[in-house]
Amino acid sequence: MVPVVSRISLLAEGKISSAKLSGYYEADFLSSGATSNNNESNSYTLRQRQVWGQAALNNGWSFTGGQMWSLVTETKKGVDNRTEATPLTIDPAYTVGFSWARQYGFRVAKNFNNHFWLAASLENPQTTFSATNNAPNFAFGSAGNSSGLYNAFNGLYSFNAMPDVIVKAAFEPGFGHYEVFGILSRFRDRIYPCVEPGTNPACTATGATTATDAQNNSRNAGGVGGNARVTFAKHVDFGLHALYGNGVARYGASTLPDATVNPNGTLAPLRSYQGLVTLEWHSPKLDVYLNGGEEYVGRHYQVDGANKTMPLVGYGAPSFNDSNCYTETAPSAGSGYAFGSLTCSGNTQSTIEGTFGFWLRLYHGPKGRLQFGPQYSYLVRNAWYGAASSTVEVTPHGIDNMFMTSFRYYLP
Repeated sequence: MVPVVSRISLLAEGKISSAKLSGYYEADFLSSGATSNNNESNSYTLRQRQVWGQAALNNGWSFTGGQMWSLVTETKKGVDNRTEATPLTIDPAYTVGFSWARQYGFRVAKNFNNHFWLAASLENPQTTFSATNNAPNFAFGSAGNSSGLYNAFNGLYSFNAMPDVIVKAAFEPGFGHYEVFGILSRFRDRIYPCVEPGTNPACTATGATTATDAQNNSRNAGGVGGNARVTFAKHVDFGLHALYGNGVARYGASTLPDATVNPNGTLAPLRSYQGLVTLEWHSPKLDVYLNGGEEYVGRHYQVDGANKTMPLVGYGAPSFNDSNCYTETAPSAGSGYAFGSLTCSGNTQSTIEGTFGFWLRLYHGPKGRLQFGPQYSYLVRNAWYGAASSTVEVTPHGIDNMFMTSFRYYLP
């Protein structure tokens, strides 16, 4: 059973001679307080889902600024805000393969006769990160005060060199809705060559870990994607969604890592893809949905000559220790309620999810809408193979069966 989550929204609109002016606010309580982050959405209590203002000119140009769904997210009508084509799932993390974010941004769009749209946006950047055996010779973000507003869980607030740049073209030729888009990101960290003095002749004179010769380093990354949605017989919607590139994994529902690190402390964007197929059937009383998606992230590793015991650094190396991935350990002394720790690098290679559910509208009238829905999801997580011993390799994976139900009442 999904817990009760109230959502509030407010739309204000007005017209002047040359434009329509809009302001939109949306919030809910599905959040985690100080342990939240904004890697994919702003999830602090009270969670601010959307807060934006827009000027839509009569000549087809529109300008939108604030926190909103990313331009990456599929829309049902052109590139219009508030027409986002989100999966019908109960799960607030949506489904594997769905590309999205809700983040700060500024968007410019042009509508060409309601058949073709062009849009570009500057959006809040982030870097999801994972590495094994790395030296502390780099820094790319900060979690802020551990008890304050900017505390982040499972991720930092990264020092990206510039906003993410996203461009999109949308087409509605009369049969279906189609989109193509591109993302440009620029990751940045600060590297410290003298953390491992033996790797840099300029540092050997000191023979100690210092910040000597520290410098910034940036890496370009980006990807391309597309969305397509076609309606058959007025009741069936079929959708295809895909995104491929380097350093774009955080735009997927699984929030896999965008980057890892090289032995010299420079960031290394990881190649990834995400894809989703959706099938929906709609009627006045019932909506049925079926989703199937996958997200994949490639591996990257190099030899660190200064580390003699664990020389491979990066993500997904075959020598990473997965010896206890299938071992259950006893809880540590004094805990009694927490599972024991184990040795399992478990660098994710892919996640795969299939979801089935429906929404039954029990009442829809002047007093609002009451609906009920169950959902089943089958989720698989596959890790890159690692070492169980000096001669044996192991490929960890996990499977989860999830059942959810939801009752929802919408005010009129």
